[in-house]
Amino acid sequence: MTQVTPLRQQYLDVKREYPDCILFFRLGDFYETFDEDAEIAARELDLVLTGRPISKTQRVPMAGVPHHALETYVARLIEKGYHVAVCEQVTEPNGKGLVEREVTRVITPGTVIEPEILSDRKQNYLMAILPVGNPDTREWSKAGIAYVEITTGEFAATQLEGENAAVLVVEELSRLQPSEVIMPSTWVEKGASLPPGIHLTPIADWRFEPAGAEQLLTQHFRVRTLEGFGLGDMPYGVAAAGAILHYLRDTQRNNLAQLTSIRAYSTASFMVLDPFTRRNLELTETIRSRKVHGSLLGVLDRTVTAMGARLLRTWISQPLLDLKRLNARLDAVEALTQDEALRAELTEALRNVSDLERLTNRLLIGKAGPRDLLALRESLSVVPTIQALIEPIPALSALTTKLDACSDVLDHISRALTDDPPAVLNTIGTIRPGYSEELDRILEQTREAREWIANLEPHERRRTGIPTLKVGFNKVFGYYIEVSNAHKDKIPEDYIRKQTLVNAERYITPELKEYETLVLNAEEQILKVERELFEALCQSLCEASSRLLGTARAIAHLDVFLSLATVAVREGYCRPTLTEDDVLIIEAGRHPVVEKLLDGGTRYVPNDTRFDSMSRIHIITGPNMSGKSTYIRQVAVITLMAQIGSFVPADSATIGLVDRLFARIGAQDEIHAGQSTFMVEMVETARLLSGSTRRSLLILDEVGRGTSTYDGLAIARAVIEYIHNHPRLNCRTLFATHYHELTELPNVLPRTRNYSVAVAEDNDEIVFLHRVVPGGANRSYGVHVAQIAGLPRPVVERARELLHQLETQGADFEHPAAKKRKENPAQLTLFDQSEHPALKALKSIAVDELSPIEALTKLYELKRLAAE
Repeated sequence: MTQVTPLRQQYLDVKREYPDCILFFRLGDFYETFDEDAEIAARELDLVLTGRPISKTQRVPMAGVPHHALETYVARLIEKGYHVAVCEQVTEPNGKGLVEREVTRVITPGTVIEPEILSDRKQNYLMAILPVGNPDTREWSKAGIAYVEITTGEFAATQLEGENAAVLVVEELSRLQPSEVIMPSTWVEKGASLPPGIHLTPIADWRFEPAGAEQLLTQHFRVRTLEGFGLGDMPYGVAAAGAILHYLRDTQRNNLAQLTSIRAYSTASFMVLDPFTRRNLELTETIRSRKVHGSLLGVLDRTVTAMGARLLRTWISQPLLDLKRLNARLDAVEALTQDEALRAELTEALRNVSDLERLTNRLLIGKAGPRDLLALRESLSVVPTIQALIEPIPALSALTTKLDACSDVLDHISRALTDDPPAVLNTIGTIRPGYSEELDRILEQTREAREWIANLEPHERRRTGIPTLKVGFNKVFGYYIEVSNAHKDKIPEDYIRKQTLVNAERYITPELKEYETLVLNAEEQILKVERELFEALCQSLCEASSRLLGTARAIAHLDVFLSLATVAVREGYCRPTLTEDDVLIIEAGRHPVVEKLLDGGTRYVPNDTRFDSMSRIHIITGPNMSGKSTYIRQVAVITLMAQIGSFVPADSATIGLVDRLFARIGAQDEIHAGQSTFMVEMVETARLLSGSTRRSLLILDEVGRGTSTYDGLAIARAVIEYIHNHPRLNCRTLFATHYHELTELPNVLPRTRNYSVAVAEDNDEIVFLHRVVPGGANRSYGVHVAQIAGLPRPVVERARELLHQLETQGADFEHPAAKKRKENPAQLTLFDQSEHPALKALKSIAVDELSPIEALTKLYELKRLAAE
């Protein structure tokens, strides 16, 4: 066996404890990686792969990064889903054996705390999922979920039950968009997977054991029971939360002081938004570029604090169903819309508030630096101004009571910290003179030496007559006197040459070295005392953490209200009226994103929408590019905006609270899942039909277009009939289609209505008016749209010829199914006229074979036949 060096053995011992991490091993001014870790780092980070001898006959791969650039490289690895362990030198080199080293932090996608790596305007969630069922078949009927944001201390858990448990888990994944998910190893080994872009980490099954998890949580929170957190009847939610705590203890080295509470929540308290709906409505990012610009969040986000930005993202992802809370939000927004000067003053004040939430949690975990306390001091100093501005406003009284200026904290930081402290504690100058008697005594003892050194340069210039003489300092030689070669002849006898440069010489004197020793020894003492004082200061401030976090959350809410009010005034939004009824009436509604992206000279055409008890399904027809999809999306987006507490882009809006919003718009191949465009479309439609209730809002665009014309038409009609007739549904539905045959449905289904997008014709030219009007469209204008899109002229002309042939004479290339229908038409005119059509249709019904929904549809058809 090859004998390795002591350093190599030290590395192997550490690596053995962290086999699943890329280990960055501190060697002097570099962090080095070795073996397979080095090959991965070199490949992923574009590093040079070198080698290092570990014995007389063996070298191993090595790749390193400078110590000051570590965060940049770690961020790139974390973004790619890797886990990183950072091994630091914990003792100083003394020339007597190896420096001691140990892993001080493990960084995974969901446990990042470094501000340089994190986005300050977006949460970074770690999530745990515990499926309860059969891992071999990957079927579950229950699930426990927990998630945490360790930089803010947010910690929550829930339990999902029933046949839709798996669907609800996917919806929560879509809402939270966690950076990392932990699951039991058994489920992962059996093939459990997550949507693309989420890093999955398998964890030993025993970490999810409910009894052990409960014990771990009660110990951490120092309570006897979890009943006070609302987790008493959520054993699987508790198990998931316990697994997260286990995982964090491993990665954060037991430094979890910021987790002071856990919250139980229920998905039933919020509007249901499945992943397809979130994607189709582009709530927080666009479909193609995945950018915030061009999404609803991009329009509404005028927040000026990181805390406000994160809270607004949460609100958009989780619309409320609580009428009282929504009206309270709307009251706050409305109050701020009425005073432009107040909005300007509040905005300016909030610009001076740093991320209090994350700053406080950095304090709690012992990671705060001098600049963090400086930011905390500056943030707290503006809180009294904010309080004075909002105190007269009744709608903001709840925030006023929660805002705490923490004057004692501000006073303590102001007394202890200098006005411009260094970024880190390795440089003196953090603690203000007069704060500590011990520190002041050390400073006083060295003041004479410092003053002597400070006055040395002018004194020596006068004594030697050398005008360019300089006194400097570096870490290698300490203090020195530098004289250019032009004045060599004026060097005094007591100068001792120390270093030769190209154009100058550096000297020392015995007296200078004496004072240098005094100063440098004192600096070590000062650094030690300042470090102790700073740590004591941070510990003292931790006692006020709950008050600081309360203030942080109040400011976040104020920032969101201010953002929504600012957008409402600038864009001409109105306050919606919210009710428990299932009506939906919008006058002159607009799409908030589309109207912002229009060219400066283009005016957005607003449209009305009206749903009531006798108008439940709107069939929208019209050509491509006319605005059908934009119209149905705007209704969905306006509804969602109202249920986060925002004003909406309309002249007026009355909205009955929507419990579930489903938007099936467009389709994309899910190649990774082996699903075609049509399969994706059918899966989305199936979820929509199975999960909706009477209070839901359904947005469907071109259902059935992914298959043949007749199959698609049959599916589209069957979907509409199901929504109309099913006793659980009969919900508000916007159904955009090119199947003009569906415009006959209002004759059969009384709660359906036809609408179309108006088009103006001038010879062969068409103009899209973008107005939605009652009645169905009788033409698709597909050839016109093709011409506008830039198809070659011969293609357009040939299409016109073929269209004319189809419309007037029929066509030789007509689909066989269509020919068969024409040869054997199921028209009423072929029935025996001696017997009423309704009676004959009634006789032909196989009553025993009809489902309740089919029977209801037949009744509507018979009613229409009887009336003819």
